[in-house]
Amino acid sequence: MSKSKDPQKPDTRLAHAGRDPARFDGFVNTPIYRGSTVLYPTLQCLEDNAQDYSYGRLGTPTVDALQNAIAELEGGHATLLTPSGLSAIAATLLSFVSSGDHILVSDSVYRPTRRFCDNVLKRLGVTTTYYDPLIAGGIAGLITDKTKLVFTESPGSQTFEVQDIPAIAEAAHARGAVVVMDNTWATPLYFKPFAHGADVSVQAATKYIVGHADAMLGAITTNKKTTSMVGRTHDELGLCPGPEDVYLGLRGLRSLSVRLARHHESGLAMAEWLAARPEVERVIHPGLPGDAGHGLWQRDFTGASGLFAIVLKPASHDALAGMLDDLALFGMGYSWGGYESLILPFDPRTYRSATRWEVKGPALRLHIGLEDVDDLKADLDAGFARLAAA
Repeated sequence: MSKSKDPQKPDTRLAHAGRDPARFDGFVNTPIYRGSTVLYPTLQCLEDNAQDYSYGRLGTPTVDALQNAIAELEGGHATLLTPSGLSAIAATLLSFVSSGDHILVSDSVYRPTRRFCDNVLKRLGVTTTYYDPLIAGGIAGLITDKTKLVFTESPGSQTFEVQDIPAIAEAAHARGAVVVMDNTWATPLYFKPFAHGADVSVQAATKYIVGHADAMLGAITTNKKTTSMVGRTHDELGLCPGPEDVYLGLRGLRSLSVRLARHHESGLAMAEWLAARPEVERVIHPGLPGDAGHGLWQRDFTGASGLFAIVLKPASHDALAGMLDDLALFGMGYSWGGYESLILPFDPRTYRSATRWEVKGPALRLHIGLEDVDDLKADLDAGFARLAAA
């Protein structure tokens, strides 16, 4: 929309990327296009496919608006939308592998990604090796002639290991492997995957891009080299998100910067407060100076989201239930990235294979929403009192 040719800062780009009010009679927001059939005015136009849109599954102005905005923000060549974050991951993996191929996947990866590798890809004859997320350039020792892809997630969405993406990318590219990064935690505002060596960036746009816990959406952003391969698989799988979900993604994108700033500030404040609690053994948040991933986070990231974890001192299951069951502001539920605060127990010991998760107390993943921090502290303080009483 802007006529200025000067480089624009992220907040400005968020407000204007993907918008063309002049095309839609001056309306600020791109309208919702619902539909399957697109008519051609002439036989010649049909035979030449000489118009921007041919069928609803293959794109609409609403879809294009969000895809163009995300690609611009991530610094990629193109973006394709999918109905969920997992479908974005699945389509990306299927774009680069065939039977007999090998891939490397971080041991701290989103668990549904792991299940897709262990079940679907295994049935298709693709072998997966899980690696220590802190391996950095040492991943070169795991790459074979059959390795087609290295999948990264930084930080991991449960245990929050920060990966050295440039070192991994250098080793992978030296052997011709594609590097994929799940960038959901940081979003394009706080981490630039392509500037750090990734070839493909996937996001569960359900999380921070939608931002209101009311739509499911995935995004795959590619560099020029990988665009055609991913685009072909995306088309052949018939992936297309619903028009209302895409519109909600566009709406959420416009406020992403101000929401993330609040998540960043409140998340760090809560992490620091929890680190001082006697009930807490450890806080896992890369934005904290004492965290193992803090150095890489400082080097590569420009902010933190509201998602992190804590490990409590040993407590019984009944005591943990007493703490969690009566929380007033922290809901127990999957997903994250919305305006609401969430808390969820987790235990990765049963599905880690390259690393060990060795803690004595219960682990909790927290998403700090947009509520007042003092109210969130009071809610957890009452929960800790119930924990102690139990």
